[in-house]
Amino acid sequence: MAKLALRGVVKRFGDATVCDGIDLDVEEGQMVCLIGASGGGKSTLLRCINLLEVIEDGEIRLDGEDITVPGLDPQTVRSRIGMVFQSYNLFPHMTALENALLAPRLVKGQNSESDRQEIEGLFVRFGLADRMGNYPDQLSGGQQQRVAIVRALAMRPDVMLFDEITSALDPQLVGEVLDVLLQLKAEGMTMILATHEMEFARQAADKVCFLKDGKIIEEGPPSTLFTAPREADTQAFLARAIK
Repeated sequence: MAKLALRGVVKRFGDATVCDGIDLDVEEGQMVCLIGASGGGKSTLLRCINLLEVIEDGEIRLDGEDITVPGLDPQTVRSRIGMVFQSYNLFPHMTALENALLAPRLVKGQNSESDRQEIEGLFVRFGLADRMGNYPDQLSGGQQQRVAIVRALAMRPDVMLFDEITSALDPQLVGEVLDVLLQLKAEGMTMILATHEMEFARQAADKVCFLKDGKIIEEGPPSTLFTAPREADTQAFLARAIK
């Protein structure tokens, strides 16, 4: 059984169908990269999985449980599916550590000294040990994005979603954030990334999905999709995206 399974997922905004019958299986410990031009549906798909958007049709299953059934508390699901956005969304009046401690305390009641030490350990692991007391405006973009990842991991999620998390960063800061993702992959975290970092997807992903017009046009291991794509749309996109 897949860790995360999508079947026939449809999301519309008015007359626009942004996710058009998407099927996707994500296995335990897999890193799945979603690629495609802006407007293809990548970000909306992630928001549907995290229940930030209500789908019109289909189902999303986490460990076999349909998480889209009416009446299900979305906060319960979001405590198991962490999400990191392109914008860091850190509270400016809180230190980096306070930002990371907030949600576990409010949502899960994690407020013990051992909980705090565990979260401080995440800062150490991702090279932020000396930044826990800094406010967001005292951090670089790469540091803020790593704090946002620590904040999501502090909830001890089963799955992590990343929405174009390097696109707002200066090029020299991209690598430090991607290194965090490689660490998570090595530890067996299940992840879905919407990304424009083609070389990273080629080297790190277990599966790559090319989206266009709200559909997964083609999917497969990066060794196949990047070197011998079957679909003309995939070929055209990669020709533009990879210089």
